[in-house]
Amino acid sequence: MTATTAAATTATTTATADKTGARTHEAAVVIEGARERIDTLDDRIIGLVQERMAVSAVIQEARIASGGRRVNLSREMEILGHYSDALGKPGTTLAMTLLELCRGRV
Repeated sequence: MTATTAAATTATTTATADKTGARTHEAAVVIEGARERIDTLDDRIIGLVQERMAVSAVIQEARIASGGRRVNLSREMEILGHYSDALGKPGTTLAMTLLELCRGRV
């Protein structure tokens, strides 16, 4: 390996390590691939949340049109319990955020 090639390889590894926080090129490659997967998952999650918001709006419209209230607290408690059972205390926080996003979209 020439000095120029070695310097270029070191510069690339350093730039990748700075971007990922990894100390080796191999770890940086794993991290970059995993981050791409996370970005894809995040896009899917956002899409699902938007779909959930639309479905919730349909439910709220039907409930209000029938003379009911916009929010059904007993149903919200079921949702909180479901998320808490599946994900623990952070699940409750996540469920609260979802419920907040889905309220009042009518």
